[in-house]
Amino acid sequence: MAKTKTQFICSNCDFISARYLGRCPNCGEWGTFIEEQIQPETQSRKSRVGLDGKTAKVEKINQVSLEETPKVATDLKELNRVLGGGVVAGTLVLIGGDPGIGKSTLLLQVSGQLAAHGKVFYVTGEESATQVKMRADRLEVGGDDFYLYPETDMEAIKKQVEELKPNFLIIDSVQTMQEPDLTSPIGSVAQIREVTADLLQIAKTNNISIFIVGHVTKGGAIAGPKILEHMVDTVLYFEGDRHYKYRILRAVKNRFGATNELGIFEMRDKGLSEVANPSEIFLEERLAGATGSAIVATLEGERPILVELQALVTPSVFGNAQRTATGLDRNRVSLIMAVLEKRANLLLQNQDAYLKAAGGVKLDEPAIDLAIAVAIASSYQDKESPASDVFIGELGLTGEIRSVSDLEGRLKEARKLGFARAVVPKNNLAGMKIPEGLEVIGVATIKEALKLALG
Repeated sequence: MAKTKTQFICSNCDFISARYLGRCPNCGEWGTFIEEQIQPETQSRKSRVGLDGKTAKVEKINQVSLEETPKVATDLKELNRVLGGGVVAGTLVLIGGDPGIGKSTLLLQVSGQLAAHGKVFYVTGEESATQVKMRADRLEVGGDDFYLYPETDMEAIKKQVEELKPNFLIIDSVQTMQEPDLTSPIGSVAQIREVTADLLQIAKTNNISIFIVGHVTKGGAIAGPKILEHMVDTVLYFEGDRHYKYRILRAVKNRFGATNELGIFEMRDKGLSEVANPSEIFLEERLAGATGSAIVATLEGERPILVELQALVTPSVFGNAQRTATGLDRNRVSLIMAVLEKRANLLLQNQDAYLKAAGGVKLDEPAIDLAIAVAIASSYQDKESPASDVFIGELGLTGEIRSVSDLEGRLKEARKLGFARAVVPKNNLAGMKIPEGLEVIGVATIKEALKLALG
């Protein structure tokens, strides 16, 4: 009997090694190598063949027929926003998130809504048909064109797709599906790669919109090979704390819309409901007269959202000062504190700093720098900033306030929520239309901004 040959694949970058390595020489990550069996070469190769038997052919680009297919809009406007206007025919969408966050609930709700526009084929590998039916009854989801299939075998699934010819296919989840021709275990790198390749072929050759549920690792990334995210058209992350009712759907890749687009949902007994004005949620519990608080108008995709940034600065008890950030980049916080110490004469090297973005949202754009600096200075000096002020701007290492994108959209959102004054980069003001009723003050340095905010 021939000896089974194995190889080791990095789950982060797909680098292949003949032996196990603790650290990947390609991407530098630790503990990412997974053993899998080397599959024997076969003569058959997969080609793009549609359900009608038609195969792909070589065409001149000027002769390719362009059929304008409208996007299918769901009843959830927040989901439509994240997808770029609706569900595109023939798209392959990957949605990942922590266990219990609501991925299956979201897709079950969406499936019921899409059933009004065509046949929906819901394949579950994690639950029985009875379990899905119980959840569907609770969510009041159903329809004559909604088909349910509890199966994990990809050959059986493809056979049912050929017979049913659905318009929408939901796979829950890709880690539970298996290709019977592969000897690798379910959930392995080889299985996930081949299953996704099969689903990609089904989507592109038959114009079927496919949603895939993906598990995530401890680090928050989609479990499986990195190529999984490259193969699909759209990658969505469903975020939030299971102990709170709000959920955030974020697009990190989208071939048919803006990336980093954000959708806010509220988890209720009847499922997920959309939040039309997320800025009000992030600001509704702001304490009047509190120090260490500043409001920023951040941009998520094409959507401006107002978020409260909070800072608590206290004398350090131990030798090294601590820097803790929730929803913010810890390195960015350390950099801003260094600029404040050097350019604004604030002695922060012996101070512990704890920062968070209220509401559980994660912010990573440069325009939040000024609000972080104001919140830190406010807590350190124990002076409150005006409750009607909003702060927008990137902070440079020399203490300058740099320009940001789409300042007009941010200011319109601030005015809509009743803010009276905005402190913004001075270089952004040239030729800009200022919303009526909002005082906009341009600043060039961090010293000017802190003088305006704290006096």
